[in-house]
Amino acid sequence: MRKNVGIGIIGTGFARRVQIPAFQACENAAVVSVASGSIENAESTAKEFGVGHFTGDWRETVSHADVDLVCITTPPKLHREMALFALKQGKHILCEKPMAMNVGEADEMASAARGVDVLALIDHELRFQPGRQMAYSMLRDGAIGMIRHAKYLFQASYRADLSVPWNWWSDIEQGGGALGAINSHIIDSFRWFLGTEISSVFCQLQTNIKQRPFLGEMRAVTSDDQANMLLRFADSETTEDATGLVSVSMTEGPRHRNRIEFYGTEGTLRVEDRGKIFVAKQGESDWTEIEIEPTKMAEGMPDTGFPLGFMHFAPRIVDAIANVETQIEHAATFGDGLAVQRVLDAARVSDRSGDTLVATDAASAFEVA
Repeated sequence: MRKNVGIGIIGTGFARRVQIPAFQACENAAVVSVASGSIENAESTAKEFGVGHFTGDWRETVSHADVDLVCITTPPKLHREMALFALKQGKHILCEKPMAMNVGEADEMASAARGVDVLALIDHELRFQPGRQMAYSMLRDGAIGMIRHAKYLFQASYRADLSVPWNWWSDIEQGGGALGAINSHIIDSFRWFLGTEISSVFCQLQTNIKQRPFLGEMRAVTSDDQANMLLRFADSETTEDATGLVSVSMTEGPRHRNRIEFYGTEGTLRVEDRGKIFVAKQGESDWTEIEIEPTKMAEGMPDTGFPLGFMHFAPRIVDAIANVETQIEHAATFGDGLAVQRVLDAARVSDRSGDTLVATDAASAFEVA
Protein backbone atom coordinates (compact mmCIF):
# COMPACT_ATOMS: atom_id res chain seq x y z
CA MET A 1 0.00 0.00 0.00
CA ARG A 2 1.31 3.45 -0.94
CA LYS A 3 1.93 5.89 1.90
CA ASN A 4 0.23 8.94 0.41
CA VAL A 5 -1.98 9.72 -2.57
CA GLY A 6 -1.30 13.10 -4.12
CA ILE A 7 -4.28 15.03 -5.46
CA GLY A 8 -4.31 17.84 -7.99
CA ILE A 9 -7.35 20.10 -8.21
CA ILE A 10 -8.35 22.04 -11.33
CA GLY A 11 -11.04 24.57 -10.48
CA THR A 12 -11.87 26.40 -7.25
CA GLY A 13 -15.67 26.32 -7.03
CA PHE A 14 -17.15 22.97 -6.02
CA ALA A 15 -13.64 21.69 -5.35
CA ARG A 16 -12.99 24.44 -2.81
CA ARG A 17 -16.26 23.90 -0.96
CA VAL A 18 -16.43 20.11 -1.09
CA GLN A 19 -13.63 18.11 -2.70
CA ILE A 20 -10.61 19.59 -0.95
CA PRO A 21 -12.09 19.36 2.59
CA ALA A 22 -13.25 15.78 1.94
CA PHE A 23 -9.89 14.65 0.59
CA GLN A 24 -8.03 16.35 3.42
CA ALA A 25 -10.17 14.37 5.87
CA CYS A 26 -8.94 11.12 4.28
CA GLU A 27 -6.01 9.12 5.60
CA ASN A 28 -3.16 8.61 3.14
CA ALA A 29 -4.17 11.61 1.01
CA ALA A 30 -2.79 15.09 0.42
CA VAL A 31 -3.90 17.87 -1.90
CA VAL A 32 -0.59 18.96 -3.45
CA SER A 33 -1.57 21.34 -6.26
CA VAL A 34 -4.42 23.71 -7.13
CA ALA A 35 -4.99 25.25 -10.56
CA SER A 36 -7.49 27.85 -11.68
CA GLY A 37 -8.01 30.09 -14.68
CA SER A 38 -7.71 32.86 -12.09
CA ILE A 39 -4.30 32.77 -10.43
CA GLU A 40 -5.80 34.81 -7.58
CA ASN A 41 -8.38 32.08 -6.92
CA ALA A 42 -5.71 29.39 -7.10
CA GLU A 43 -3.51 31.26 -4.62
CA SER A 44 -6.28 32.02 -2.14
CA THR A 45 -7.52 28.42 -2.25
CA ALA A 46 -4.02 27.06 -1.71
CA LYS A 47 -3.46 29.37 1.24
CA GLU A 48 -6.83 28.52 2.77
CA PHE A 49 -6.08 24.79 2.77
CA GLY A 50 -2.30 24.84 3.18
CA VAL A 51 -1.58 23.48 -0.30
CA GLY A 52 2.04 23.92 -1.32
CA HIS A 53 1.61 24.53 -5.06
CA PHE A 54 -0.79 26.70 -7.01
CA THR A 55 -0.87 27.80 -10.64
CA GLY A 56 -2.86 29.52 -13.35
CA ASP A 57 -1.86 26.77 -15.81
CA TRP A 58 -3.77 23.52 -15.28
CA ARG A 59 -1.09 21.58 -17.19
CA GLU A 60 1.35 22.27 -14.36
CA THR A 61 -1.01 20.62 -11.90
CA VAL A 62 -1.58 17.58 -14.10
CA SER A 63 2.17 17.20 -14.70
CA HIS A 64 3.14 17.75 -11.05
CA ALA A 65 5.34 14.86 -9.95
CA ASP A 66 3.40 14.31 -6.71
CA VAL A 67 -0.07 14.32 -8.30
CA ASP A 68 -1.64 10.87 -8.66
CA LEU A 69 -5.28 11.94 -9.06
CA VAL A 70 -6.48 14.87 -11.14
CA CYS A 71 -9.87 16.35 -10.21
CA ILE A 72 -11.38 18.25 -13.13
CA THR A 73 -13.96 20.68 -11.73
CA THR A 74 -14.17 23.16 -14.60
CA PRO A 75 -16.82 24.15 -17.14
CA PRO A 76 -17.65 21.17 -19.39
CA LYS A 77 -16.07 22.82 -22.43
CA LEU A 78 -12.64 22.13 -20.89
CA HIS A 79 -13.18 18.51 -19.79
CA ARG A 80 -12.10 16.76 -22.99
CA GLU A 81 -8.74 18.51 -23.36
CA MET A 82 -7.87 18.16 -19.68
CA ALA A 83 -8.88 14.50 -19.45
CA LEU A 84 -6.97 13.48 -22.58
CA PHE A 85 -3.86 15.29 -21.33
CA ALA A 86 -4.11 13.65 -17.90
CA LEU A 87 -4.54 10.20 -19.44
CA LYS A 88 -1.38 10.72 -21.51
CA GLN A 89 0.39 11.62 -18.27
CA GLY A 90 -0.82 8.35 -16.70
CA LYS A 91 -2.84 10.15 -14.03
CA HIS A 92 -6.05 8.94 -12.37
CA ILE A 93 -9.01 11.20 -13.17
CA LEU A 94 -12.16 12.33 -11.40
CA CYS A 95 -14.11 14.45 -13.89
CA GLU A 96 -17.15 16.55 -13.10
CA LYS A 97 -20.41 16.04 -14.91
CA PRO A 98 -21.57 16.39 -17.57
CA MET A 99 -18.63 14.43 -18.94
CA ALA A 100 -18.27 16.51 -22.09
CA MET A 101 -19.98 18.88 -24.50
CA ASN A 102 -21.39 16.11 -26.68
CA VAL A 103 -21.24 12.40 -27.46
CA GLY A 104 -18.31 12.82 -29.84
CA GLU A 105 -16.12 14.29 -27.10
CA ALA A 106 -17.31 11.79 -24.48
CA ASP A 107 -16.64 8.87 -26.82
CA GLU A 108 -13.12 10.13 -27.47
CA MET A 109 -12.48 10.41 -23.73
CA ALA A 110 -13.91 6.96 -22.97
CA SER A 111 -11.92 5.39 -25.81
CA ALA A 112 -8.70 6.99 -24.56
CA ALA A 113 -9.32 5.60 -21.07
CA ARG A 114 -9.80 2.03 -22.27
CA GLY A 115 -6.73 -0.07 -21.68
CA VAL A 116 -5.05 2.61 -19.55
CA ASP A 117 -4.29 1.32 -16.06
CA VAL A 118 -5.86 4.22 -14.16
CA LEU A 119 -9.15 5.22 -12.62
CA ALA A 120 -11.25 7.26 -15.05
CA LEU A 121 -14.33 8.35 -13.08
CA ILE A 122 -17.24 10.77 -13.31
CA ASP A 123 -18.18 12.53 -10.09
CA HIS A 124 -21.66 11.15 -9.53
CA GLU A 125 -21.14 11.27 -5.79
CA LEU A 126 -24.82 10.83 -4.93
CA ARG A 127 -24.36 7.10 -5.55
CA PHE A 128 -22.29 6.95 -2.34
CA GLN A 129 -24.79 8.43 0.10
CA PRO A 130 -25.45 5.68 2.67
CA GLY A 131 -29.21 6.09 2.12
CA ARG A 132 -28.88 5.66 -1.63
CA GLN A 133 -26.67 2.64 -1.14
CA MET A 134 -29.34 1.09 1.08
CA ALA A 135 -32.11 1.97 -1.37
CA TYR A 136 -30.08 0.39 -4.19
CA SER A 137 -29.95 -2.88 -2.26
CA MET A 138 -33.64 -2.70 -1.32
CA LEU A 139 -34.69 -2.32 -4.96
CA ARG A 140 -32.63 -5.36 -5.91
CA ASP A 141 -34.02 -7.34 -3.00
CA GLY A 142 -37.54 -6.73 -4.31
CA ALA A 143 -38.64 -4.46 -1.45
CA ILE A 144 -41.32 -2.86 -3.65
CA GLY A 145 -41.51 -5.44 -6.43
CA MET A 146 -40.91 -4.65 -10.10
CA ILE A 147 -40.63 -0.96 -10.90
CA ARG A 148 -43.40 0.51 -13.05
CA HIS A 149 -42.58 4.19 -12.78
CA ALA A 150 -39.93 6.54 -11.37
CA LYS A 151 -40.17 10.26 -10.64
CA TYR A 152 -37.45 12.80 -9.95
CA LEU A 153 -38.06 16.30 -8.58
CA PHE A 154 -35.24 18.83 -8.29
CA GLN A 155 -35.96 22.41 -7.21
CA ALA A 156 -33.53 25.17 -6.32
CA SER A 157 -34.31 28.87 -6.22
CA TYR A 158 -30.95 30.63 -6.16
CA ARG A 159 -30.93 31.30 -9.92
CA ALA A 160 -34.32 33.03 -9.57
CA ASP A 161 -32.34 35.94 -8.13
CA LEU A 162 -32.04 38.46 -10.99
CA SER A 163 -28.82 39.84 -9.49
CA VAL A 164 -26.91 36.55 -9.96
CA PRO A 165 -24.26 37.55 -12.51
CA TRP A 166 -23.78 36.07 -15.97
CA ASN A 167 -21.01 33.47 -15.98
CA TRP A 168 -20.18 30.21 -17.76
CA TRP A 169 -23.31 28.59 -16.27
CA SER A 170 -25.35 31.03 -18.35
CA ASP A 171 -23.55 30.08 -21.58
CA ILE A 172 -24.55 27.04 -23.62
CA GLU A 173 -21.25 27.30 -25.53
CA GLN A 174 -19.37 26.50 -22.31
CA GLY A 175 -21.74 23.69 -21.29
CA GLY A 176 -23.84 25.68 -18.83
CA GLY A 177 -27.42 24.97 -17.88
CA ALA A 178 -29.65 22.75 -15.80
CA LEU A 179 -29.74 19.85 -18.26
CA GLY A 180 -26.03 19.19 -18.02
CA ALA A 181 -25.59 20.17 -14.37
CA ILE A 182 -28.60 18.44 -12.82
CA ASN A 183 -30.26 16.11 -15.34
CA SER A 184 -26.92 14.37 -15.84
CA HIS A 185 -27.07 13.33 -12.16
CA ILE A 186 -30.68 12.23 -12.59
CA ILE A 187 -30.00 10.13 -15.69
CA ASP A 188 -27.08 8.52 -13.86
CA SER A 189 -29.25 7.90 -10.79
CA PHE A 190 -31.91 6.12 -12.85
CA ARG A 191 -29.33 3.98 -14.69
CA TRP A 192 -27.55 3.03 -11.47
CA PHE A 193 -30.58 2.40 -9.25
CA LEU A 194 -32.48 0.41 -11.87
CA GLY A 195 -29.59 -1.30 -13.64
CA THR A 196 -31.05 -0.37 -17.00
CA GLU A 197 -30.80 2.08 -19.90
CA ILE A 198 -33.16 4.84 -20.97
CA SER A 199 -34.88 3.67 -24.14
CA SER A 200 -36.64 6.92 -25.08
CA VAL A 201 -36.63 10.57 -24.05
CA PHE A 202 -38.85 13.58 -24.64
CA CYS A 203 -37.44 16.84 -23.31
CA GLN A 204 -38.46 20.46 -22.96
CA LEU A 205 -35.89 23.07 -21.94
CA GLN A 206 -36.71 26.58 -20.76
CA THR A 207 -34.76 29.74 -19.97
CA ASN A 208 -36.79 31.65 -17.38
CA ILE A 209 -34.20 34.34 -16.64
CA LYS A 210 -33.18 35.55 -20.08
CA GLN A 211 -30.60 38.19 -19.15
CA ARG A 212 -28.07 38.59 -16.36
CA PRO A 213 -25.73 41.41 -15.34
CA PHE A 214 -22.18 41.28 -16.69
CA LEU A 215 -19.59 44.08 -16.35
CA GLY A 216 -22.21 46.77 -15.91
CA GLU A 217 -24.41 45.59 -18.77
CA MET A 218 -27.05 42.92 -19.31
CA ARG A 219 -25.97 39.84 -21.27
CA ALA A 220 -28.28 37.26 -22.84
CA VAL A 221 -28.53 33.87 -21.12
CA THR A 222 -28.24 31.09 -23.69
CA SER A 223 -28.50 28.09 -21.38
CA ASP A 224 -31.55 26.52 -19.73
CA ASP A 225 -32.58 26.90 -16.09
CA GLN A 226 -35.46 24.42 -16.36
CA ALA A 227 -35.23 20.93 -17.89
CA ASN A 228 -38.15 18.49 -17.88
CA MET A 229 -38.12 14.98 -19.35
CA LEU A 230 -40.45 12.05 -20.04
CA LEU A 231 -38.63 8.73 -20.19
CA ARG A 232 -39.07 5.05 -20.91
CA PHE A 233 -36.73 2.44 -19.49
CA ALA A 234 -35.50 -0.77 -21.05
CA ASP A 235 -36.68 -3.89 -19.22
CA SER A 236 -34.25 -5.19 -16.60
CA GLU A 237 -34.17 -7.21 -13.40
CA THR A 238 -35.91 -4.31 -11.63
CA THR A 239 -38.06 -2.78 -14.43
CA GLU A 240 -40.82 -3.95 -16.73
CA ASP A 241 -42.45 -1.55 -19.23
CA ALA A 242 -41.42 1.26 -16.89
CA THR A 243 -41.68 5.02 -17.42
CA GLY A 244 -40.02 8.04 -15.87
CA LEU A 245 -40.88 11.68 -15.17
CA VAL A 246 -38.29 14.38 -14.41
CA SER A 247 -38.91 17.96 -13.28
CA VAL A 248 -35.84 20.18 -12.79
CA SER A 249 -35.83 23.89 -12.04
CA MET A 250 -33.13 26.24 -10.82
CA THR A 251 -35.66 29.06 -10.28
CA GLU A 252 -38.35 27.39 -8.13
CA GLY A 253 -38.71 27.77 -4.38
CA PRO A 254 -39.17 28.19 -1.59
CA ARG A 255 -37.24 25.10 -0.47
CA HIS A 256 -34.50 23.04 -2.04
CA ARG A 257 -35.72 19.60 -3.11
CA ASN A 258 -33.82 16.67 -4.55
CA ARG A 259 -36.16 13.68 -4.43
CA ILE A 260 -36.41 10.41 -6.32
CA GLU A 261 -39.42 8.09 -6.07
CA PHE A 262 -39.89 4.53 -7.32
CA TYR A 263 -43.36 3.03 -7.79
CA GLY A 264 -43.38 -0.76 -7.81
CA THR A 265 -45.85 -3.60 -8.00
CA GLU A 266 -45.65 -4.03 -4.21
CA GLY A 267 -45.14 -0.49 -2.92
CA THR A 268 -43.32 2.82 -3.20
CA LEU A 269 -39.83 3.94 -2.17
CA ARG A 270 -38.66 7.56 -1.82
CA VAL A 271 -35.14 8.90 -1.33
CA GLU A 272 -34.66 12.50 -0.21
CA ASP A 273 -31.85 15.03 -0.66
CA ARG A 274 -29.54 13.72 2.08
CA GLY A 275 -30.39 10.07 1.50
CA LYS A 276 -33.32 9.68 3.89
CA ILE A 277 -35.42 6.68 2.80
CA PHE A 278 -39.19 6.33 3.09
CA VAL A 279 -41.20 3.24 2.12
CA ALA A 280 -44.92 2.59 1.76
CA LYS A 281 -46.04 -0.95 1.06
CA GLN A 282 -49.00 -1.59 -1.21
CA GLY A 283 -52.19 -0.74 0.71
CA GLU A 284 -50.46 1.41 3.36
CA SER A 285 -51.67 4.99 3.72
CA ASP A 286 -48.45 6.61 4.92
CA TRP A 287 -44.68 6.45 4.67
CA THR A 288 -42.33 4.59 7.04
CA GLU A 289 -38.87 6.09 7.43
CA ILE A 290 -35.87 3.75 7.28
CA GLU A 291 -33.14 4.76 9.73
CA ILE A 292 -29.78 5.74 8.20
CA GLU A 293 -26.61 6.26 10.24
CA PRO A 294 -25.62 9.97 10.16
CA THR A 295 -22.46 11.12 8.40
CA LYS A 296 -19.85 13.31 10.06
CA MET A 297 -18.93 16.06 7.62
CA ALA A 298 -15.47 17.57 7.23
CA GLU A 299 -14.97 20.95 8.83
CA GLY A 300 -16.34 23.77 6.71
CA MET A 301 -18.26 21.53 4.29
CA PRO A 302 -21.94 22.29 3.68
CA ASP A 303 -24.04 19.48 5.17
CA THR A 304 -26.18 18.92 2.10
CA GLY A 305 -26.78 16.01 -0.26
CA PHE A 306 -23.93 16.29 -2.76
CA PRO A 307 -21.17 16.97 -0.18
CA LEU A 308 -22.53 14.16 1.97
CA GLY A 309 -22.15 11.74 -0.92
CA PHE A 310 -18.63 12.98 -1.61
CA MET A 311 -17.59 12.41 2.01
CA HIS A 312 -18.14 8.70 1.37
CA PHE A 313 -16.80 8.71 -2.19
CA ALA A 314 -13.46 10.44 -1.48
CA PRO A 315 -11.98 7.73 0.80
CA ARG A 316 -13.00 5.04 -1.68
CA ILE A 317 -11.01 6.81 -4.38
CA VAL A 318 -7.98 7.27 -2.14
CA ASP A 319 -8.03 3.64 -1.00
CA ALA A 320 -8.28 2.37 -4.58
CA ILE A 321 -5.29 4.40 -5.72
CA ALA A 322 -3.28 3.52 -2.61
CA ASN A 323 -3.95 -0.17 -3.23
CA VAL A 324 -3.22 0.08 -6.98
CA GLU A 325 -6.80 -0.73 -7.96
CA THR A 326 -8.48 0.62 -11.09
CA GLN A 327 -12.09 -0.20 -10.25
CA ILE A 328 -14.37 1.03 -7.47
CA GLU A 329 -17.68 -0.67 -6.81
CA HIS A 330 -20.59 1.65 -7.62
CA ALA A 331 -18.38 4.43 -9.02
CA ALA A 332 -19.45 5.97 -12.34
CA THR A 333 -16.83 5.37 -15.03
CA PHE A 334 -16.12 7.19 -18.27
CA GLY A 335 -18.28 4.49 -19.88
CA ASP A 336 -21.17 5.54 -17.65
CA GLY A 337 -20.48 9.17 -18.49
CA LEU A 338 -20.71 8.36 -22.18
CA ALA A 339 -24.06 6.59 -21.68
CA VAL A 340 -25.40 9.63 -19.81
CA GLN A 341 -24.08 11.94 -22.53
CA ARG A 342 -26.03 10.01 -25.18
CA VAL A 343 -29.26 10.72 -23.31
CA LEU A 344 -28.32 14.39 -22.82
CA ASP A 345 -27.65 14.81 -26.52
CA ALA A 346 -30.93 13.07 -27.37
CA ALA A 347 -32.73 15.38 -24.92
CA ARG A 348 -31.35 18.45 -26.70
CA VAL A 349 -32.47 17.10 -30.09
CA SER A 350 -35.91 16.38 -28.63
CA ASP A 351 -36.18 19.92 -27.27
CA ARG A 352 -35.30 21.45 -30.63
CA SER A 353 -37.49 19.14 -32.72
CA GLY A 354 -40.42 18.50 -30.38
CA ASP A 355 -39.99 14.77 -31.05
CA THR A 356 -39.48 11.79 -28.79
CA LEU A 357 -36.07 10.22 -29.31
CA VAL A 358 -36.02 6.42 -29.19
CA ALA A 359 -32.92 4.29 -28.62
CA THR A 360 -32.18 2.10 -31.63
CA ASP A 361 -29.56 0.47 -29.42
CA ALA A 362 -29.96 1.66 -25.82
CA ALA A 363 -26.19 1.54 -25.33
CA SER A 364 -25.28 3.50 -28.41
CA ALA A 365 -27.73 5.66 -30.33
CA PHE A 366 -31.11 7.45 -30.48
CA GLU A 367 -33.36 8.29 -33.40
CA VAL A 368 -36.57 10.29 -33.84
CA ALA A 369 -39.64 8.14 -33.20
